[in-house]
Amino acid sequence: MRLALLILLALVLLGAIWLWTPDRPRGWLEARYAQPPSTFVTAAGIRLHLRDTGPRDAPAILLVHGFAAHLRTWDDLAPLLEDRFRVVRLDLPGFGLSGPDPAKDYSDARMGAVLLALMDGLGIGRFHLVGASMGGRIAFALAAAHPARVERLALFAPDGFRDGGAAPARMPWWARLVPWVMPDWPLRRILAATYADPALMDDRRFALYRDMLRAPGVRQAMLDRAKDLRPRDPVPELQAVQAPTLLLWGAADRLVPPARAADFAAALRRSETVILPGTGHVPMEEAPAATAAALRRFLEP
Repeated sequence: MRLALLILLALVLLGAIWLWTPDRPRGWLEARYAQPPSTFVTAAGIRLHLRDTGPRDAPAILLVHGFAAHLRTWDDLAPLLEDRFRVVRLDLPGFGLSGPDPAKDYSDARMGAVLLALMDGLGIGRFHLVGASMGGRIAFALAAAHPARVERLALFAPDGFRDGGAAPARMPWWARLVPWVMPDWPLRRILAATYADPALMDDRRFALYRDMLRAPGVRQAMLDRAKDLRPRDPVPELQAVQAPTLLLWGAADRLVPPARAADFAAALRRSETVILPGTGHVPMEEAPAATAAALRRFLEP
């Protein structure tokens, strides 16, 4: 009996060692993923990983990524906009190479305040705002609260309604293990599900996403953020948005179904909808040329 218990404890210990997934060292991550044009700035008391490209005197676009993502999700889209726009993108607080919020406040209002502080620091008053998934919810909340700052708004499969969204309102119990345990095989499967073609989650892209999730403090920040994801009725905020709005969806989006676009369109004052065929939840990665074309048609005079 005693030998059996010792064997069981040994197996548990070996399993824990095998599954344990420590953070990557910050210096290693920044040397690998924060080469120019990456910079770091402080806004609202948070160190932010930033890329600011394109002509400084051009109309500015602020790109806001979704849950568990990072500024590199825009890598294929940004170069298709930089000839006519100043393109600003960041790792949101608690994601990628940006530091966690010391106050552990990841509410939409706090994220909006950080974004405005960033744009103030860059000397940008009025700008176009693009948000994807969770970033879309942050974007329309900011546009509703600060209409004088947002020229035009683009939402890529935004989160917001109760039964739609890439980030759950309540995290399952096992999610509490994520700061210590994040094996590759389930993570890759979860990430691949965001694409219409799961093969797009190749080794290079997976390594990037995995490493960004293993940046110091990111996984704990994700759990802290989940506390602020309680469902709320988005209609009042959407009705308060004054900016013309583009709703862009992938026809094969399994996380936020494209049928949800009709609910957003019904609540917004002025909107147009574009559905991209053969595309899933991250059109800027899956179909950057088609996404850029739709965005440019919407933004350019």
